[in-house]
Amino acid sequence: MFKAIRILILLLILATVAFYAKTQKLKSRSWSTPMDVVIYRINGDNNSPIVNDYINELDDSVFTPVDQFIEKQSQKYNLITSHPTRTYLGPVISAQPPESPPPNSNYATIIWWGLKFRYWAYKNTPDSDSNLHRIRVFVHYHETTKGRHLQHSLGLDKGLLAVVVHAFASIDQDQQNNIVIAHELLHTVGATDKYAANNEPIFPIGYADPTRSPLYPQNKAEIMTARIPLSATSSRMADSLDQCIIGEQTAREINWLPAD
Repeated sequence: MFKAIRILILLLILATVAFYAKTQKLKSRSWSTPMDVVIYRINGDNNSPIVNDYINELDDSVFTPVDQFIEKQSQKYNLITSHPTRTYLGPVISAQPPESPPPNSNYATIIWWGLKFRYWAYKNTPDSDSNLHRIRVFVHYHETTKGRHLQHSLGLDKGLLAVVVHAFASIDQDQQNNIVIAHELLHTVGATDKYAANNEPIFPIGYADPTRSPLYPQNKAEIMTARIPLSATSSRMADSLDQCIIGEQTAREINWLPAD
């Protein structure tokens, strides 16, 4: 009997989350009003003084290119709002989120982790504003070390949560950090990755200009790959959002274009 009650409670929680997520999806992808994008800073290097100095000196202007990029890309489409996003800083968060499940985890593990993460976000971010038009981006900043590779960032398609954006705590990395932030926030409103298992852009949906002749090298990146194809087998990370575009497939996924 106790086991049955636990299962019933879990099902009720999942049903509530599913209903709320559906409402968020409809509201956030109408693009009738600007979406607030709140950047929550986390020291991802065991309270490193270098990282603390960097994140405490950040201000809203560092993230202005994110809004400029999305606004410029939206001008090709008939959105109700002319300013799709408003990005600004939230407070620094000291609590670390639940560790992401390992790759190839089973569905039950992923669901349980998702519930724990949503509860963590509820406890550690202000809820005075509606979450129907607010994307929360949790950025883990790390010291810049030569040869260091960061964990893969992750954005959820449900809940308007860009779970963990890993970024370097360096002014020189601000522009590429903004690429990652834009990429992950678009995940939260329905965009999918456009790269293969080897991280190379998928043709044609992962190319900024798939009709270009000659095809290579491309001169821009589709934001959901963030990489500029140089040949059929090689590419490089874009330097800034000025070298990125939102392609037609991504525009359909985020409801800037009607679905096929």
